Amino acid sequence: MEIFGYISSIIIGVSLGLIGGGGSILTVPVLVYLFGVEPMMATAYSLFIVGTSSLIGAFPKYKQGLISLKTAIVFGIPSIIAVFATRKFIVPAIPAEIFSVGDFIVTKSILMMILFAILMVAASVSMIRDKKKKDAEESIEQKFNYPLIIVEGSVVGVLTGLVGAGGGFLIIPALVMLSKLPMKMAVGTSLLIIAAKSLIGFLGDLSSNASNMDWKLLGLVTGLAIAGIFIGNILSKKIDGNKLKKGFGWFVLVMGVYIILNELFLKSGGGH
Repeated sequence: MEIFGYISSIIIGVSLGLIGGGGSILTVPVLVYLFGVEPMMATAYSLFIVGTSSLIGAFPKYKQGLISLKTAIVFGIPSIIAVFATRKFIVPAIPAEIFSVGDFIVTKSILMMILFAILMVAASVSMIRDKKKKDAEESIEQKFNYPLIIVEGSVVGVLTGLVGAGGGFLIIPALVMLSKLPMKMAVGTSLLIIAAKSLIGFLGDLSSNASNMDWKLLGLVTGLAIAGIFIGNILSKKIDGNKLKKGFGWFVLVMGVYIILNELFLKSGGGH
């Protein structure tokens, strides 16, 4: 299982390098099902892996002038505050057992995995849907819809804090619609936002969980994901990212449905 885990870690990075996102949605399932990490800890690890990988992925985009720092700051601040607050205060406050239906007890771990799977299904739909929008590459004057950006940034931040996913599939459309950024610029800017909020969210965990963390595993998975990013960047010059995105979307959809079935039915059937 661990070998599959290491291969999957590289795939996480490859997908980030190729399609600018999507990989983070696999990080928690890989950690939970292939490395046997407890779901709550997996969301913390995921923040670090996704944050570090996105930061490294953002460097070449910055060099190419594909990052709008102003947008990253405007969208990133409410998002960062929401992530940190969620990891520091909301997640620890969720009770270990939430409610029960007959013999089936919905625990904090099950709730996290179900939330995550719903997010995976939502992400997969946005990857599969073929957007035939024109890429607005001509320079339009940037107008910020501040109230909506603050709301969207906060929502994405809370979601990231709860399930440890980068939320690129939520951020990129928001940047295109609310900040009027061209698509390529939105992808680069979203990597920087994901990096900042994921790493700051991870700091919210460090104060309480540092001694329980398996730093060796965390370092290894992060290193493999980073290697994957470089492979993805090389492949992106040779492969049509859109076709790949669709295939990856279907894979994520199947994974999301599997997690929901596994958490709700297979585990309860297995006497957990």
